[in-house]
Amino acid sequence: MEKLSDENIFVPKCLQESDLSQECKELIPTLPLEKGMFTAALHQYQGFWFTPNFLQGDLSCQKHFQALDNDILLVTSPKSGTTWLKALSFALINRNKYPNIHINHPLLTTNPHGLVPFLVNLYFDKDFVPDLQKIPPPRLFSTHLPYELLPKSVKESTCKVVYLCRDPKDTFVSLWHFGNKLVPQSSEVLSLEDAFKSFCKGVSLYGPFWEHVLGYWKKSLESSEKVMFLKYEEMKMKPDFYLKEIAKFLECPFSKEEESKGVVDDILNLCSFENLSNLEVNKTGKMSYGVENKVYFRLGQVGDWKNLLTIEMIEHINTITENKFVKHGLNF
Repeated sequence: MEKLSDENIFVPKCLQESDLSQECKELIPTLPLEKGMFTAALHQYQGFWFTPNFLQGDLSCQKHFQALDNDILLVTSPKSGTTWLKALSFALINRNKYPNIHINHPLLTTNPHGLVPFLVNLYFDKDFVPDLQKIPPPRLFSTHLPYELLPKSVKESTCKVVYLCRDPKDTFVSLWHFGNKLVPQSSEVLSLEDAFKSFCKGVSLYGPFWEHVLGYWKKSLESSEKVMFLKYEEMKMKPDFYLKEIAKFLECPFSKEEESKGVVDDILNLCSFENLSNLEVNKTGKMSYGVENKVYFRLGQVGDWKNLLTIEMIEHINTITENKFVKHGLNF
């Protein structure tokens, strides 16, 4: 994390505007600008909002990332269950590699974000393009990119995309708390009311939230073999069912023998919020980009919006959600 010279705070590189490529330096002044929820500025590119460094990383990713047919891409809008999805997917596809889930499993010593990298983080450096060809298959990556801005190779390959969405009320509340933890002393953090207005207006990182969700929802209806669309709330209600559904989608279904031996339950217990949040690595560790691991664990519950939003806020965001989603057959 880099220290700001005029304030006694630390801010992750992804929220800074340093080390930008010449392409980004020339592009950014031409883009619509809005104050971010917990950043000085968000820039709108092709209908979605980015910090400068995220935009640079995502543009580089679009240009250089070459998807393989057996790649797996985990996608969420920010604060929609990303950490849980990463943990579950990693444990799922590596279950034969780490058969004794209680001993020496990577998730016991490494944060899920360290095991399943964000594509944008791999492409942050304006002077370096990573060589990902040496990663053994199936390669597991994640991104917050909207479907429209995924690399061309992802769309054209047969790689699998697993998309997890969440009720926008809980998404907003989680994002609000996350921002305050990320830069707790920064004057850049908007008030709850102003942040809510921005979110509802669509101005949030990788937002508008509703357009982000709809992009993947529509694609899942068109190509169910390519995109799997999941809801956080449903997964919390029936985690064993959806873990098995994910396994089928990724073409690595659980055998009857595995189910009888409790492999499904073992993975769910390993990846539970209670277990992961209490691991030492997630209490004290930091990611390579400076964010403390504990920031990724707060409650992991459904319905926390009831503790923060007013009746007027709830009615307003519910109306937007209904207007955006219902006509497309999507509801919460």
